[in-house]
Amino acid sequence: MDKVQRKSCILLLEDGSIFHGYGIGLIGTTSGEICFNTGITGYQEVYTDPSYYGQILVNTTSHIGNYGVLDAETESGSVKIKGLVVKKFSDIFSRIQAEGSLQKYLEEAKIVGISDIDTRKLVRHIREKGAMNAIISSEIDDIDKLKELLSAVPSMEGLELASQVSTKETYFEGNPDAPLKVAVLDLGIKRNILRNLTSKGCYCKVFPSGTSFEEMNSWNPDGFFISNGPGDPASTTYAVETVKEIIKRDIPVFGICLGHQIIALANGITTYKMHHGHRGLNHPVKNLVTGKCEITSQNHGFSVSSDSVKNNENVEITHINLNDGTVEGIKILGKKAFSVQYHPEAAPGPHDSWYLFDQFIALMGEAETV
Repeated sequence: MDKVQRKSCILLLEDGSIFHGYGIGLIGTTSGEICFNTGITGYQEVYTDPSYYGQILVNTTSHIGNYGVLDAETESGSVKIKGLVVKKFSDIFSRIQAEGSLQKYLEEAKIVGISDIDTRKLVRHIREKGAMNAIISSEIDDIDKLKELLSAVPSMEGLELASQVSTKETYFEGNPDAPLKVAVLDLGIKRNILRNLTSKGCYCKVFPSGTSFEEMNSWNPDGFFISNGPGDPASTTYAVETVKEIIKRDIPVFGICLGHQIIALANGITTYKMHHGHRGLNHPVKNLVTGKCEITSQNHGFSVSSDSVKNNENVEITHINLNDGTVEGIKILGKKAFSVQYHPEAAPGPHDSWYLFDQFIALMGEAETV
């Protein structure tokens, strides 16, 4: 395979920082909030995670593209990142199962990226200064023009994005004869969440993000699942109202990531935008119920307020992040409702937290006997 000839490319940050490199993927211009993921493998699963919608992603791993792409390793129907930043980009791939190169994959998905920059320096800058908007261009070299374009990019804070990545029509996953029925509110769900639910005996009906409680409940589900997704949870008010109705009727409900934040908001707990978020495959989380630590896969730029939870007598913290003490899990006292901030389904990531799906199954089983 011949080496691809690269065009010069510019990455401009909102604070004026400039990085020069070479274009990867589509030749063009893209913008969004810049963030970084520390996972060593699983780049395709990360790029197709709907929770990254609206963001430019920095891979901290030195080499990206070296094992190509495989359709089975997607977590949604399309690439969801807005742009890509890497240190070294591989035009060739060595995995025998791969169906194509990452370069072609990005081109077909119309993703603009940049390579050959000092990602260590960039990540340290983001860690110090915090998340901010950025623009990548392999077609414009006028910095003033790029600054003008970047100034028009909205802040992630206040953005409602779940409706843009949610399914437009309801659909089913699993065996219709399965013993349990789960109504899934799709705010940007990853495929492996549905795989975990169906593998444990759940028949899932997946609903668009704006679906009312009444419509979902008319299917007579045994439980509700509130998915992950992008954007500011405080702006996803329609989902908060739906979850309030679920909890009011004490139907089993489990939330992951954005779903966790929505469950918190439905109980009067506040959320906030983090300095630079958690995105990677090795975040240590302590289960306060069992006392055990689990290594987790994470992807979020907003978090549930610890003080707000502690001041709410109806909500209990069940998990905390051992790096910074942030809230990683809650349960609603006296209700069949719980949630976690991280991703127990992984894809990519460790499997330490798969037990949470069993916990949800058990909760629905208890409800059946009431």
